[in-house]
Amino acid sequence: MLMVTETLPTLTPPLPFKFEPRHFSPFGYNLESSILRDILKFSNQPGVISFAGGLPAPELFPIESIREATDRVLTRFGSQALQYGLSMGYPPLREFIAERVSRRGAAQLTADNILVTAGSQQGLDAVGRAFLDRGDYVVCSRPTYLGALQAFNYYGARYALAEMDDQGMKVETIDPLIREHKPKFIYTVPNFQNPTGITMSLLRRQLLVQKAHQFSVPIVDDNPYGELRYSDEPVPSIKSIGGQAVIQLGTFSKTISPGLRIGWVAASRQLMGVFERVKQSTDLHTNTFAQYVIYEYAKDGALDRHIEVLKKAYHERRDAMLRAMSEFFPDTITWTKPEGGLFLWVRLPVGIDSAPLLPEAIAQKVAFVPGQPFHPDGSGKNTLRLNFSNASLENIHEGIKRLGRVFAKVA
Repeated sequence: MLMVTETLPTLTPPLPFKFEPRHFSPFGYNLESSILRDILKFSNQPGVISFAGGLPAPELFPIESIREATDRVLTRFGSQALQYGLSMGYPPLREFIAERVSRRGAAQLTADNILVTAGSQQGLDAVGRAFLDRGDYVVCSRPTYLGALQAFNYYGARYALAEMDDQGMKVETIDPLIREHKPKFIYTVPNFQNPTGITMSLLRRQLLVQKAHQFSVPIVDDNPYGELRYSDEPVPSIKSIGGQAVIQLGTFSKTISPGLRIGWVAASRQLMGVFERVKQSTDLHTNTFAQYVIYEYAKDGALDRHIEVLKKAYHERRDAMLRAMSEFFPDTITWTKPEGGLFLWVRLPVGIDSAPLLPEAIAQKVAFVPGQPFHPDGSGKNTLRLNFSNASLENIHEGIKRLGRVFAKVA
């Protein structure tokens, strides 16, 4: 048999490969960077007092208890905890979460109502992936959580905006929004909202559920802060009022540790099949080992005890920031007085843009987040968000004093 030897052409050194816009999907290429992450680069400079991130206090992380839980997991479960897991999550943890959500007034949930996610941000992405197509509308408040906008923007969402007051989203105004835009869902952060710290009133929660049923539009109840209440009486969750019409998102990031990246979606069994397939297409399952550790740590009441520690510390820090603002901010500036959570919201006089003040604040060694990115329509230039959980009492006093000097020049 005659053998034919193929001669390869002489290869010239390749030119550097350059990625161009045409290589990318429009969703991925046009997605904007998070202003919060960008600001953190500056606020992590030595000596800067940062009120910018939504960070829990690292000195309050239950490190020793997590270490002990980790040792118990490795001793008792070993390779099982290091193996692939179920897409829905570790069953004992799902049962624990279901009981915890039910304890706060929701109809009796079971593990079958819970999907464990990589933090609640993945829960937002799962909602977007399951419900949204390019051009679909979401009803939400103005302002609203920036992370939700990033998650939904990836799927090409548009927004029908409801104003807010000190009782939360003005639910009574959303009928024409629903009729005109036919939204896929209504998104809300009803407890100590990020960014404003405002809590939605019981009356508006009830009205929101009524409208969800009236127009057959589900509600996404984003609830990362609900257990961190420092004053006034708890309000029943929208999930407890609305039942199967409500998809609730939760997380252990604010009550245990964000680094463990464990959150959840609580929804009707009808939706769980969809969310399970979405999860499988994303990452198969959430970190098995972290799920075991969270459950081992939390199962015998340690989480409830730790939350009481957090509430005491954050209560003091909230009050310290409110006192300092009253002392150092000009009279023309107003702010919210949150009942819990991690944030409060500042309004400068109309016509003053907070974004150009940020570099000057950084120069004064203090950081905040301008409010405009929390507004899907680009409004809110005269607003800003402050975080009080990730600063000592001394730094809160000094940082607000520095901000007061910045604001006094323009307000």
